[in-house]
Amino acid sequence: MILNKVEKANIEPRITLIGAGPGDPDLFSLKGVKALKTADVVLYDANVNEALLCHAPDGIPKVYVGMRSDDESFSQDAVNKLIVDYALNYGHVVRLKSGDPFFFAKGYEEIDAAESYSIPTEIIPGISSATGAPSLQKIPMIYKDLSESFWAVTGTNSKGEISEDLYIAAKTKATIVVLNGIEKVKEIAAIFQAENKNLLPVAVIQNGSTPEEKIAIGIVDTIAEIVEDKRITAPALLVFGDVVSLHPQFQPIRDFYEIIAEEY
Repeated sequence: MILNKVEKANIEPRITLIGAGPGDPDLFSLKGVKALKTADVVLYDANVNEALLCHAPDGIPKVYVGMRSDDESFSQDAVNKLIVDYALNYGHVVRLKSGDPFFFAKGYEEIDAAESYSIPTEIIPGISSATGAPSLQKIPMIYKDLSESFWAVTGTNSKGEISEDLYIAAKTKATIVVLNGIEKVKEIAAIFQAENKNLLPVAVIQNGSTPEEKIAIGIVDTIAEIVEDKRITAPALLVFGDVVSLHPQFQPIRDFYEIIAEEY
């Protein structure tokens, strides 16, 4: 699409950053649909369901900017520049990010970059997989005497190391949701084992809310093996906490360990 000088003069740059939710397009917000219908350009990430693009006008650029570590063209700085360039040259840029754009996402950096050019911005939240995926499995974050709070923790930091906050979180009775940690499930389980929480219930959910969803239910001592057996990979999250015991698949596990305890 080539814009002439008159069209460029009429451009009003603005950016709408929208959370696309955990994957199911039916969980996308009505406000997000309304924004997409007015887009001049759509930039979308990996893990965004492409079915959402049907809400955008036909014929406009729809650009995939999924973060791939082996491709510098998709670095965060490059995406920031793309958003600004498209806004200045086309007008309304709708930026789709999976989950919620400010929940374990770099939405703030993108908005900050846009506002440094005095481009108006708007945020439309989405359902984060951190709470949405467990909810769809009927796992509450807080429930009676099982848990009075929940923590959402990144499994690995920007250096690829286990987050220091996990060591602190493992000492509490809170429900712990770990994102970006499936590749280090053994090491993360070991943190809870060091706190003598070997029998703590654990759920692992891959591609929550989508037809490709997989779930593994176990305890700290067994979860790494179950994840391997079920071939669960990213994108997936881990839920550590007594609230996982409410999941129907945990009942046989509870019964097994109660029998073992009685024998000893």
